[in-house]
Amino acid sequence: MIRRVFAVILLLSGIFKGSAQELPPKRELRGVWIATVANIDWPSEQGLSTQAQKLEFTRMLDEHEKTGINALFVQVRPSADAFYAEGREPWSQWLTGEQGQAPSPFYDPLEFMIKEAHKRGMELHAWFNPYRAVFHANGPVAPDHITRRKPEWFFNYDGKKLFNPGIPEAREYIVQVIMDVVRNYDIDGVHFDDYFYPYPARGEHIPDAALYRRYASSGMSLDDWRRENVNLLIRELQDSINGEKPWLKFGISPFGIWKNLDQDFNGSDTDGSSSYYNQFADSRRWLEEGWIDYIVPQIYFPFGHSRAAYDNLVLWWSENSFDKHLYIGLGAYRITEWGNRRQMPRQLNYARKYSEVGGVVFFSSKSLIRNPLGFADSLQANYFHYPALPLRCRGKTI
Repeated sequence: MIRRVFAVILLLSGIFKGSAQELPPKRELRGVWIATVANIDWPSEQGLSTQAQKLEFTRMLDEHEKTGINALFVQVRPSADAFYAEGREPWSQWLTGEQGQAPSPFYDPLEFMIKEAHKRGMELHAWFNPYRAVFHANGPVAPDHITRRKPEWFFNYDGKKLFNPGIPEAREYIVQVIMDVVRNYDIDGVHFDDYFYPYPARGEHIPDAALYRRYASSGMSLDDWRRENVNLLIRELQDSINGEKPWLKFGISPFGIWKNLDQDFNGSDTDGSSSYYNQFADSRRWLEEGWIDYIVPQIYFPFGHSRAAYDNLVLWWSENSFDKHLYIGLGAYRITEWGNRRQMPRQLNYARKYSEVGGVVFFSSKSLIRNPLGFADSLQANYFHYPALPLRCRGKTI
């Protein structure tokens, strides 16, 4: 009893391990992205045995649990393929080494991952890449892959084969692929990354002029039509999710800059590429219209960056979250590159200053586990030393 009282006194006094001097938040999302495309995070290589895949995943989660992570964003559909059994797309090559080939001995990776996450009190958000169909445009695909069945839905760009967002049937197909997972699995959220229309590549163009003439409303510019195609996908998916499981969260992680101030008086004090013009992703509007429950802008820049300073972007997003949940995407993979042991702790502390910011998500799992410049140790001993609950999204009944 005496020990318990003393612990409470320490907590209320703000005396913690390390340098943190404020009360730890009761609710804070502390997430990590787990990328499967090209075996970035998991599995470590293609074609591992079922036992080896499971062992790698549980060890990875054990490390994240020790660090204080409470939410996983797992890439379950990297290239119109699947890390799950209950769906309409073929097994991923990144899982088994050959697209369409099931794990052997058979298991359902997503079912397994959900069970392991929930066992540790972690949320699991199923991360989908909506438009990438083939990672290497001329690479082998399964006989029943959607690019074989509907070749007219796709175009090649910068070495990859992509869905054409301007085709309504393709958009409906993507929604149904995601709804397979919503219906069949006990996930905590649906998650998109920053890949909508492709990042601009020199000498490349998107071959959608005929679709624009066919589908665009009178007077609508090509750029606005492309943005509306992305908006339609997001609205349709949100409606579908709410109709099936209204408690399920839907969130997106766009590039960190919506628009620059010199492009729009509502833009951020930055001077970089912007998702509004380059990926035709109107992320600010998604929040304003309530089409998503949370947003995780990728702010992979340091303090004082000449074109995209971290502090300027966190301030801008905090002022433009429209009462939706805002989590800051942090680039753990850049810690060693920056070579400054204090940079990432400063970023975390700065984000916590804003009441609108409900947590952070690190890219990516492998980078964080490598403990760059001792940062994961700092999370465990200091910043995430006391557990926190993930936030509940406004209007969600979880």
